[in-house]
Amino acid sequence: MFERLALIFKDKDLRKKILFVLGILVVFRIGAALPIPGINVAELERLFQGNQLFGLLNIFSGGALDNLSIVMLGVGPYITASIIMQLLTMIIPRLKEIYSEEGEMGRKKFNQYSRLLTVPLAILQGFALLVLLERQGIIENLTMAARLVNIVIITGGSVFLMWLGELISEKGIGNGISLLIFAGIVSSIPSALQQQFFKISQQGFPFIDPSKIPVILAFLVAGIAVIAAVVIVTEGERPIPVSYAKRIRGMRVYGGVSTHLPLRVNQAGVIPIIFALSILLFPQMFAGILSKSGSSIAQSVAGALLWFLNSTWLYGIFYFVLVFLFTYFYTAVTFDPDQISTNLQKQGAFVPGIRPGHPTSDFLARILNRITLVGALFLGLIAVLPFVAQGLTGDVGLTIGGTSLLIAVSVVLETVKQVDAQLVMREYD
Repeated sequence: MFERLALIFKDKDLRKKILFVLGILVVFRIGAALPIPGINVAELERLFQGNQLFGLLNIFSGGALDNLSIVMLGVGPYITASIIMQLLTMIIPRLKEIYSEEGEMGRKKFNQYSRLLTVPLAILQGFALLVLLERQGIIENLTMAARLVNIVIITGGSVFLMWLGELISEKGIGNGISLLIFAGIVSSIPSALQQQFFKISQQGFPFIDPSKIPVILAFLVAGIAVIAAVVIVTEGERPIPVSYAKRIRGMRVYGGVSTHLPLRVNQAGVIPIIFALSILLFPQMFAGILSKSGSSIAQSVAGALLWFLNSTWLYGIFYFVLVFLFTYFYTAVTFDPDQISTNLQKQGAFVPGIRPGHPTSDFLARILNRITLVGALFLGLIAVLPFVAQGLTGDVGLTIGGTSLLIAVSVVLETVKQVDAQLVMREYD
């Protein structure tokens, strides 16, 4: 391990890439520390302590939402735009051609459409979030001009983060958007541990609360178990054997080799959790708006929504079902067995024991449905893990952030693979 680290910092190009990434992350954390004007700090802390949904949204903003910084939306609008564009490929054949059949130039054009869609989405999300926070008393009542200025600021902050993420992907190492979210998760760990497990002495020094030692040990064991499960499921795949028919061209024989088609257990990543959070955001917004209304019917609806949101087990079950269903939905969108079967047939490849064409497509769909069941159950359990921890312990402050661990571990694994690929290339040279 230490030899590998030494190789990383000895190589000039690799060292420059890593230092560039660290520099970009420092810029991001500076932006996350600059709040927009007119914030009620006490009300903001109360909102985040009592609202699990805002805590989860804070994860995807890279930790920039909990102090309402100028980059409070994080890379959420860009992620949403990318998801919408992928869904539109099912409706608009031309977009599917651009994404799937036009190679690298088509991917660049597709990404440009996602960037352009990010701007209106950031404006809408920024406006909705500011109105919600005003009704909650987090932000002072703003004039229309002040609200417009704040919308421009946070929209610019979101576009700025999108640009930083693409700079990391282009000139650094790893996936830029994922690394920004990872940086926000890691930066929030020290303060969360201090609030939960530490006390401050009369001299002003932190020390571990003795009554929390059993909880700390249980927390560590559970955290290690979750990390191990995330690694196993993230790296898990079902290899489908594929053979290529022999072809004779002139005096040479081509093909005749055997390989495999890997089907990942967690084909959808964390996208189903983002989908579910987007759906669950609406009851929160409607409850905040209706609670300020003078109508008795609106007050009753707001009360029912708040009761649903405050019911840990009911809310958790609904959240689990949404993540489970969205996992199957997103896997169906991104993985087309018919297209895979057609491509294999065009390349003279086949699955041993399965006829090419529709039988191969049906076989792939059947295998995919089985392994997606495991991935969907896992993502659902990861998503509701904080609710389970709170329900079992009764401690609102204690959360085992399964979603945070899933993102963090996935980003680390992906980045390590890219670093290893760079080292292998340089050792080969």
